[in-house]
Amino acid sequence: MSVMLAVVHLLGLLCLTFGLETSAPIPITCTTRGSDLTEERSLVACPSTCTVRQLIVFGSGIYAAMSSVCGAAIHRGVITPAGGLFRVQKLPDQENYLSSYSNGIVSQTLAKSKESFSVHKLLEHKLILLKHMLFCPPAKKPLKKSPKKIPKKPPSNGNKDCQVDIAMLLDGSYNIGQRRFNLQKSFVSKLVLMLRTGPEGPHMGVVQASETPVTEFFLKNFTQPKELLFAIKEIMFRGGNTNTGKAMMHAIETFFSAEHGVRKGLPRVIVALVDGWPSDSLEEAATRARESGINVFFVSVAKPSSDELGMVQDKDFAQKAVCKDNGFFSFTMPSWFSTTKYVKPLTQRLCSVEQMLCSKTCYNSVNLGFLIDGSSSVGDNNFQLVLDFIASVVRNFEIADTGSRVGAIQFTYEQKMEFDFSEHTDKERALTAIQAIRYLSGGTATGEAITYAISNLFQKAGSGKNFLIIITDGQSYDDVRGPALAAQKEGITVYSVGVAWAPLEDLRAMASEPKESHTFFTREFTGLKQLHPAVAKRICSDYADKN
Repeated sequence: MSVMLAVVHLLGLLCLTFGLETSAPIPITCTTRGSDLTEERSLVACPSTCTVRQLIVFGSGIYAAMSSVCGAAIHRGVITPAGGLFRVQKLPDQENYLSSYSNGIVSQTLAKSKESFSVHKLLEHKLILLKHMLFCPPAKKPLKKSPKKIPKKPPSNGNKDCQVDIAMLLDGSYNIGQRRFNLQKSFVSKLVLMLRTGPEGPHMGVVQASETPVTEFFLKNFTQPKELLFAIKEIMFRGGNTNTGKAMMHAIETFFSAEHGVRKGLPRVIVALVDGWPSDSLEEAATRARESGINVFFVSVAKPSSDELGMVQDKDFAQKAVCKDNGFFSFTMPSWFSTTKYVKPLTQRLCSVEQMLCSKTCYNSVNLGFLIDGSSSVGDNNFQLVLDFIASVVRNFEIADTGSRVGAIQFTYEQKMEFDFSEHTDKERALTAIQAIRYLSGGTATGEAITYAISNLFQKAGSGKNFLIIITDGQSYDDVRGPALAAQKEGITVYSVGVAWAPLEDLRAMASEPKESHTFFTREFTGLKQLHPAVAKRICSDYADKN
């Protein structure tokens, strides 16, 4: 007996020594982030259904808290894409999360995160079996369930993994009619339950699209599911034409405001339900939505038949309405009857926050212009280090046709537009274009280069906040203060990055206020690689201040 007790005691010590969790594993989703876990150390289980595009990861080995936990585990090699069990350890804040490619996942760089985490394999299966069978303290057994099944109620606080603000555009036209209008409301009610709306989860308001759009209620009016369901049930059918374009514009201009309950930093979404086809054009409203950072999902029900197509103003209305025509934002249902099977897939899309391509953040909503000193004092080798610095800054941002843009000008006594904001709308192509810039060599006229950038680069920038990063290694032959002030008056935030002999007086004269946080300097060109996280972080800080 004493031997058995000793073995049990020894294995209990092993459980503590090797950190085996004594509670049941927590099942998580592909998009669960490190910040969503509440315990300092957790045993979690990833599903086998994760796809690479769902898994957004920042860092290598140590991961930023906004990373997908499952994505980090696959990237680290702790589990395979088939899912599995592993440990998650919460860690303090970190700086300079590095990108890398591993196990099919490309992690991204990040300057700083308030929290981080690491992922770890479990011990060999024999010890795990011993833990569950006897020797490690077992989890408490659940109480016996009553024979009568009690349906689970959604948490009153809502689904924290799906924090989005939704404007639901109901089709209230004569085309849908009273009966199908009621079926439409029933579909939206099922969506509310599946989304698990609540104060800390998704919020929803409703606009009815008919002859003239009407806001039935705003985001802030009903955050509890019961109240929201009752409010949807009470909506009256209005009739009229299917003016979905007008309704979208109405939602863009009046619905998404702080006074009406929109929450700062969360994705804003319009879900437009259309029975048949819209009576008006959607293109202008859709463009405005994209520029405003609103994600438009378009749900078509009972598409027009071939003999009705002649009545449709624009046959490509669905493709033009959505945030991005990639299939993710478009949804079709054959009729309002038997819509139950469509509720879950639509819910999953609305909760895939990382795929909200039109949400505006500092990473996807800025125009980054680079002024590159190509003077003879730089030299070929140092010029390559400058290009590496620019590429490192750009890697922090989502370069895309609906995202951030990058442009570059090289200057000596003259200026050369290497590429403007419209030329490379893909991150990899932009990075390739940066590395392909050829060194000019010549004098240094920084003031003229700033003036050239205002007229030839930023005048064609379109939407988004404008930022100009000037990299120079010496004294300018012309005035820099006047052109820099002109740029700032045009709404361009200016950063000066000086190397070697660049005079601090010139750098401060060019930089936006406060000067100390927009001026950067390194004695050697090799020191540029230490500056890019601080520059990217400052851009995001300025973006937040502007918004």
